[in-house]
Order: sequence, then C-alpha cells, then structure tokens
Amino acid sequence: MEAIGVPWFIVVRHLGPPLFLLAVGGALLVWRRPARPGPVWAALVVNLLAAALPFLWIAVQLLTGRGEATVVGLVMTLLQPGVVVVAWLLLLWAAVSRSGPGRTAPDGAGAADSGDAKRAAENVG
Repeated sequence: MEAIGVPWFIVVRHLGPPLFLLAVGGALLVWRRPARPGPVWAALVVNLLAAALPFLWIAVQLLTGRGEATVVGLVMTLLQPGVVVVAWLLLLWAAVSRSGPGRTAPDGAGAADSGDAKRAAENVG
C-alpha cells in the first residue's frame, strides 16, 4: 500500500471492521440461513467495497494521472457514503422482505391458512 502513498495501518484501520463484519456475518449466514441470504451476502460485500473505495480511487488516480481534478474528488467523496447506504438498504430489504414460499409470512398468511392446519385445529380436543 505504500506504493500508492497509504500506510498499511490506515488500510487495516479502514478495511478491518468491514472484513470482520464479512467474516462474522458469513459465519452467521452459514450457521443460521435466513429467508433471503442473497441480499445479506450482497450487503456484506458492498459494505466491504465501500470501505475499499477510497484506496481503489487513489490507485486509479495514480494510474490515470487525474488526481488533481477537484470535481472528480468531490464525486468520490459523495460516492462512498452512497455505496454504504446501498449496503444498508440491501440489509434492510433482506430483513423486512416477505418470507420464501412455504414459510409463514409476517401478516399470518401462508402455511397456517392451509387445509392441514385447519384440520389439525379441529382434532385438538
């Protein structure tokens, strides 16, 4: 990382928490599979991408030689928080979206309204 002018401890400080979140979140996703694991995985990866975005931006600036443009830096300053918001929205969508087929939905509709559930309720004495 010193090649792009960023000390290693800065990289570890910025990428460490998202990497830890990806590791722990991935372990939890494997251990307790939610109804929609895809958006949760996407949120974890997008969060890591958002943390890596400034370092990727510095590398692109060095490779292209466009580091002195203020407008481009302003766009990058606004882009990183936007990517973090996308990660949180993905996680929120995964948390509040309806369950998959065959599972009970939050409003009570689903497997509880099937004929088997009604028949079982009648047989209880």
